[in-house]
Amino acid sequence: MRSRFHGHGRPRLSRAVAVAASAAAVLGTGGLAGATAASASPASPASPAGSGHRGIQHVLLISVDGMHQQDLAWYVKTHPSSVLAGLYGHGLEYSSALTPFPSDSTPGMVAQVTGGNPRTTGEYYDDTWNHDVFPAGTTNCTGPVPGGEAAYEEALDVNPNSLDAGQGLAGLPGSILQMTSNPNDVLNPKAMVVDPTTCKPIYPNKYLLVNTIFNVAHDAGMLTAWSDKHPAYQMFDGPSGDGVDDFFTPEINSQALPASKWGTGNDWTTDNAATMQYDSYKVQAILNEIDGFDHSGTHHMGTPAIFGMNFQTISTAQKLPKSDGLTGGYLAGGLIPGPLLTRALNWLDGELGLMVAHIQKDHLADSTAIIISAKHGQSPTDPNALKRVPDGPIISAINAAWAATHPSNKSLVIFSVDDDGMLLWLSDRSQTAANFVKKYLLTHTAPGNNINGSPITVTKSGLKKVYAGEAAANFMGVPWSDPRVPDVIGISQYGTVYTGGMKKIAEHGGDAFQDRNVPILITLPGLRYGQQIGAPVETTEIAPTILKLLGLNPRALQAVRIEHTPVLPGL
Repeated sequence: MRSRFHGHGRPRLSRAVAVAASAAAVLGTGGLAGATAASASPASPASPAGSGHRGIQHVLLISVDGMHQQDLAWYVKTHPSSVLAGLYGHGLEYSSALTPFPSDSTPGMVAQVTGGNPRTTGEYYDDTWNHDVFPAGTTNCTGPVPGGEAAYEEALDVNPNSLDAGQGLAGLPGSILQMTSNPNDVLNPKAMVVDPTTCKPIYPNKYLLVNTIFNVAHDAGMLTAWSDKHPAYQMFDGPSGDGVDDFFTPEINSQALPASKWGTGNDWTTDNAATMQYDSYKVQAILNEIDGFDHSGTHHMGTPAIFGMNFQTISTAQKLPKSDGLTGGYLAGGLIPGPLLTRALNWLDGELGLMVAHIQKDHLADSTAIIISAKHGQSPTDPNALKRVPDGPIISAINAAWAATHPSNKSLVIFSVDDDGMLLWLSDRSQTAANFVKKYLLTHTAPGNNINGSPITVTKSGLKKVYAGEAAANFMGVPWSDPRVPDVIGISQYGTVYTGGMKKIAEHGGDAFQDRNVPILITLPGLRYGQQIGAPVETTEIAPTILKLLGLNPRALQAVRIEHTPVLPGL
């Protein structure tokens, strides 16, 4: 049973009424604008009327983490009266869209708000190694720079076990909408890597190398807001530090509340219903913002020009073998969602319906564009292809083999991120050392287990290709001297997930098509008929498209100028 935020935030519309109304609006009379007939939305203080594409003043950006293009197509086909089908039927849908590699949450979402790939943004993953920093907590920056773990996720929270990240709110989880709009209030600078030049902690926004759509909109006098899963998404403030007016960043990896229901020590991702509860807090924040208030629903600020959130519910329904008595992931063959994922998609449709209904209720349909995409997909979808492989023994064996001939260096691999691919950072950045790791990975088998838990053995450490040293840098499009780029990149065999035990049946981060082929669906006011565009596009193109829709200059984005990122075709 989901929280209804009694006493906190703006009142919700009845779910049944909201979904019915929004479905009728998007299905009946020609897009979002149709249900409002000729009523024009009042000019928001965030954006002068008529300044954007067809008078668009607001763009709502939704990331449905884990969602594949095939999921959207399947749902629309099998649920023709759904809100998603209505949005699809009156939107531009890009069926060949790719999110960046590595297909992690951070580079995936950063791409959508900057227009850049990791080579430009400097964001390779949410937890990486940087050879050109001092470790977190350093106060004396003398001597050689040793490098350090750059963890821009829950590790930065004042209290990563608390939903409010350590703010100290009473009455959690019901009071979570009172969480600060400034993530800096709950970020711990002692957990951040240190700049060797200034000897000061590097905040997330300073670690990002380019500006964001929020910076451009803010500079134009427009209001902005964003809701996400860690306070570390303060990075969207951009290097200037002032991009987002209203953040809402409850910590997803905190203890799920109440612990008596979800179990002590379990975070919000360990049960799909818990993830729904967590996501519902962010949905309420969006509804409050649509209504012209801040995320808490208590301070009037006007509807933002750019705002949005990410959903985690689809992702956990894909990853969990079972939850709430339902089997997770997909049916055999990997094309049809199983019972848990189907439930999650139905729930998502209802939440989108609430948003559309609020847009209608507030007479914003004529001036609001909705963009639905995903930070990343997930693989494998076919349960029979799953190969779970513990990565710890592989890394330990590499280090032991290297130390046998280099006794002074017992830790060649100093950091690794291994989800459904391998990213390795080495203490010795020579080509010789990188080649050693490559050869080891491609010439050794590794034990694992399949979907049933039965033991299996994978060849080549579960990989099909390895880029080492200079080749890894070339693959990412940066100079070999880049201090952030992985020294070794392993592209996994389809179905390989690096995990101990049997708690996951899918992951992301790799280069598989299912990791990267995500939906991009744009619903525009007054667009009567949907159009499918099959041309290859990238999620980086969302950022300049948003600025174009609002009548702003896409080239105000640094990454757009560097990578020549185009606006999405067909607009």
